[in-house]
Amino acid sequence: MSQDLVVILTALNLEYQAVRRKMTGPEVHLHGRGTRFEVGAVEGTSCRIALAVTQKGNHSAAVLAERAIQEFSPVAVLFVGVAGALWETARLGDVVMATHVYAYHGGTSEDDGLKARPRVWEAPHAISQLGSHLARANNWADDTTGEGSAPQVRFGAIAAGEIVQNSKISAEARWIRQHYNDALAIEMEAAGVAQAGHLNGAPVAIIRGISDRADGTKSSAEDRNWQPRAAANAAAFATQLAVELVKEQTQMTTPWTGRTPSGDRRAEHISNVAHGSTVGIMGGSVRNSSVHLGTGPKATSGPKDLVAELDGFRLHLIRHHAEGALDDDTCREALADLDSARRTARENTHESSKRTAMTLKRLRGLIADCPALVAELAPLVAAAGGAA
Repeated sequence: MSQDLVVILTALNLEYQAVRRKMTGPEVHLHGRGTRFEVGAVEGTSCRIALAVTQKGNHSAAVLAERAIQEFSPVAVLFVGVAGALWETARLGDVVMATHVYAYHGGTSEDDGLKARPRVWEAPHAISQLGSHLARANNWADDTTGEGSAPQVRFGAIAAGEIVQNSKISAEARWIRQHYNDALAIEMEAAGVAQAGHLNGAPVAIIRGISDRADGTKSSAEDRNWQPRAAANAAAFATQLAVELVKEQTQMTTPWTGRTPSGDRRAEHISNVAHGSTVGIMGGSVRNSSVHLGTGPKATSGPKDLVAELDGFRLHLIRHHAEGALDDDTCREALADLDSARRTARENTHESSKRTAMTLKRLRGLIADCPALVAELAPLVAAAGGAA
C-alpha cells in the first residue's frame, strides 16, 4: 500500500478542476493502458493525491477505479463530484457522504410488475467514522463569499443508476420513491466505484456536493450557478478527508514511542501480537521488544513458509465461520481467494508475488468486518510483497 497516497476520481472536468485546485505540483502519471492521472500533494501535508476523470456512468467508473487501485495501491479511493438531491433534507451546496450505495436499476420483470433487486455497498466503518468526526469539527469548508449559510455534511444513502434523473413524476422517480426513499442523493458512478473497491479490498468513500434537486430544473440558470459551488464544497471536504486518512495511516504504521510527562522513554518499538490470549507487559523500560503468543502468523522467509502460513490462516478462517463471525457466502469467497493465493505463492516469481499480494488484499476487504482475521492476514500481505 502507498502509505501517503489517496486516489480521487471525478466524472466531470468541473469536478476535476475543483480537486486539482487543492493540489500542488501535479505531475502526469500515465497508466500502461493510456489512462492519465495527475499526482500532486496537498499543501502543508504529507498527503499525495492521484486524480483522474472517469467520465459518466458506473461502468467506466468501475474500470478506472480498479485500474487506479492496481496502479497505486492507495490508502483509499474517493469519488468526488456533484449530485442531485432527492428530498428536501439536503440543501443546495451541502455535501453528502454515502453511508451506503444503492445500484437501484437491479430488478426482475414478472407478470405482476417489476420487482426491485438492488445491490448495496456499505461504506467502510473507519472512513464513515472519520467523515463524521470531520463534519463535527466543521473546519473543512473553504472561506465563503458571504452568499448564504455555510455548507453542511449529510450522511445517508446515495442511489446510483444509469440515467440522468431530472423529474419528480417520471416512472423512474416513482420507482426510487417507492423502493429507495431513504436515499439523499442520486448520481451515476458510485455503484461502479463501490464494486471495484469491494473486489479489490480497497476502502471507498463517495462524496457529493448537491447541485440540483433532480426535479426538472437541471440545466437551469440556478443549476449552472450551483454546480461549481457544490463541486468546490465536495472537493474541500474530500481533500480534508484524504489528509486525515493519510495521517491515520502513518500513525498506524509508525512504531509507537511513549514518554512520561518528565520526558523519559518508557517504551520503544513495541510490537505486541496476541492470538487467543491476553498479554500484559509491566516494566520500567522496554526497548525493541516483540511479543508473539499463540499461533498467529510469523515472519516468512520464502514461498514454503508463506504457503504454510496461508494453510494456518485457512483453519482460523474456518473456525471463525463455524463460530458465526463470517457468513456462508463470505467464507466461500474467502476460501476461494486463499486457494488462489496459495497457488500463486508456490510459483515464487516476481509476477506471481504481485498476484498473491493483490489476492490477499482482496481477501482483506472481504473479511473487513472481522478485525481478528484482518490482523492475522496483515503480515501475510506484507510477506507476499504488498505493504500491509
